[in-house]
Amino acid sequence: MSTPRVLVTGFEPFEQQEVNASWAAVQAVRDAWDAESEGAELVAELLPVSFARAPRRLAELLADVRPDLVVCVGEAGGRSAVGVERVAVNVQDARIPDEDGAQPVDVPVVPGGDVAHLSSLPLKACLAALREAGVPGEVSNTAGTYVCNTVFYALADALAAGRAPGARGGFVHVPRLPEQVPAGSAALGVGDAAAGLRAVIRTALRTTEDVPLAAGTLA
Repeated sequence: MSTPRVLVTGFEPFEQQEVNASWAAVQAVRDAWDAESEGAELVAELLPVSFARAPRRLAELLADVRPDLVVCVGEAGGRSAVGVERVAVNVQDARIPDEDGAQPVDVPVVPGGDVAHLSSLPLKACLAALREAGVPGEVSNTAGTYVCNTVFYALADALAAGRAPGARGGFVHVPRLPEQVPAGSAALGVGDAAAGLRAVIRTALRTTEDVPLAAGTLA
C-alpha cells in the first residue's frame, strides 16, 4: 500500500502585509512533519492571492501531486479561532482588489457550476481534535467571497468532478498573527495555529466518517 499524500496550501501576503498567517502556519507544520511517524507524506505549496491564478495553480498541483487529502488554508482577519469551513459558494464578490488588481463583483467562480459545495473533511471530528489540542476552533459556515472562497470552491468542484480521483479535501481559516493586528485585536500565534492545523490534518487522514457533535449557530 502506498503512503498517503497530503497537499497543504497557504497564501502569499496581500493587502500590503509582510506575512500571511496561513503560509506561516503551513510552513511550521511542514517543517515539523515526519512522514514516517505520521504515516503520510506532506507537500506544502504557496498560492497567489489572485482570483485567476490561484485556482489555476491549485489545478496544476492536484494533477502533479495526486494527493489523497487536500487542506487549503487561508487567513481570516477578525477571527480568533481556527475555522474549519463547511461550504464554498459559487460567487466572487471582492471588497478589495486581489494582487493582480482584479475586483470581481457577483461573478461565479465556475460559470454554470453548482451554487455551492460542501467540504469533504470530517468537520466535527476536526473540531473535536482542535479542542483536544487546546486550540480555539470552530466550524465556520462562510469562507467569505474573496480568494479563499474561490480556492475552496475550485477545490471542491474539482473533487466533485473527479479531477483528483479518490481525494478528499476542504478549507481551513487561521486568524491573523499578533504582529499583524493592533494590540488587543483578534489574533492567534503561529505555534497555536500550526498545532490546530496539524490536528485537523491528522484527524482528516484517519477519519472517514464524521462524529455527531453540535456546532451549529442560531443565526
